[in-house]
Amino acid sequence: MNTIDRTKLNLEKIRKYPTFNDHLDEKYGKVGTASREKFTKEAQAYYNGQLIEEARKNAHLTQEELANRVGSNKSYISRVENGKTEPRVSTFYRIAAALGLSVELNPFKV
Repeated sequence: MNTIDRTKLNLEKIRKYPTFNDHLDEKYGKVGTASREKFTKEAQAYYNGQLIEEARKNAHLTQEELANRVGSNKSYISRVENGKTEPRVSTFYRIAAALGLSVELNPFKV
């Protein structure tokens, strides 16, 4: 196993490298701007959709089968999984229940 000799690292040089947030700031604007908020909302919708898709596949269900369980249609489930639409809270709970998942809400610090 290779190890890094930390005595040879140039920490000042490393600190000057742009961070991931620097890249996001450049492409989508600073946190709090309308463009960054839009990006964050879309990214969160996509992430949630991917979680639903993974859970659906783990439950061995097709999009159509899941749609039938929640009283929707296949195209709606597809749009949710691809982050193109966000389900209402009530629909999200029905999707979670249909997949055998529970939803836990916890307070977080801002």
